[in-house]
Amino acid sequence: MQTTVQSTIRFAGIGLHTGAPVNMSICPAPADHGIVFERTDIRLGNRRIPALYDRAEQSPLCTLIVNDAGVSVSTIEHVMAALVGCGVHNALVQIDGPEVPVLDGSAAPFVRGILSVGVKRLTAPIRVIEVLSTVEVHTSQGWARLAPGPGLTMDFHIDFADRAIGRQSKSLDLANGTFVRELCDSRTFCRAADVEAMRAAGKALGGTMENAVVVDGDAVLSPGGLRHSDEAVRHKMLDALGDLALAGAPILGHYEGHKAGHTLTNMLLRELFATPDGYRVRDCDIALAARLPGAGVEAHEIPAVA
Repeated sequence: MQTTVQSTIRFAGIGLHTGAPVNMSICPAPADHGIVFERTDIRLGNRRIPALYDRAEQSPLCTLIVNDAGVSVSTIEHVMAALVGCGVHNALVQIDGPEVPVLDGSAAPFVRGILSVGVKRLTAPIRVIEVLSTVEVHTSQGWARLAPGPGLTMDFHIDFADRAIGRQSKSLDLANGTFVRELCDSRTFCRAADVEAMRAAGKALGGTMENAVVVDGDAVLSPGGLRHSDEAVRHKMLDALGDLALAGAPILGHYEGHKAGHTLTNMLLRELFATPDGYRVRDCDIALAARLPGAGVEAHEIPAVA
């Protein structure tokens, strides 16, 4: 059955890119509601934005969704990954600013909040999106692919000049809690050489050594170093799971990304849904539900390092 959170969970912090303080609450919602963001700082007009792929606008450093009135919320990928990774299908995310709080730069604080209150089963079946044929998209920077598969599996490959990151690849079956155990605590990262350019462009204004991993050549500048030797590729997989959540239902298929980012994953979803014989939507039985990312996860599975 579909789920929502048992009770409201509150977070406070700053936006990674705006640097502005923000308060956010994940609230219970009924079946078939989906994940919807609501800008509580906007008093008039339509202030709700469904977290869906066709509401996303291109933004290379984060995932940005916009409604028909032009109201937006950005940097939603970490909380979206936490929701799908904890098996939450319905929630109203109330926020009093234009950007989700970055917290420690990972999804672990959101996961901890969700698992602390638990999930509530609703009275409608989970609908899943089953990939039936391979779809693929390319840009000059990389490519992404979705292929048929019995659950949600993921391969990701990255290649950075800085030796502290370098070339990294990882493969995971995201069934029943793998996201919480393996990915949720991996933080966003950047190259020290890019920080000044990002800030000149009005980005990363809230970035610090405490909410991002900063690398320079073969050195990790952030205090405490890495949480995982391959934390960078793990974080890219975290982002991809959050971006795939904009499909609006759990995906059954194999995702592969080669130097992929938010734009490529959104392009991939658009290609999938533009291919009528490339997928089908069906009810989820008990056996299949046990293979979904959030099945059976518990708070003790969050890595102690986070």
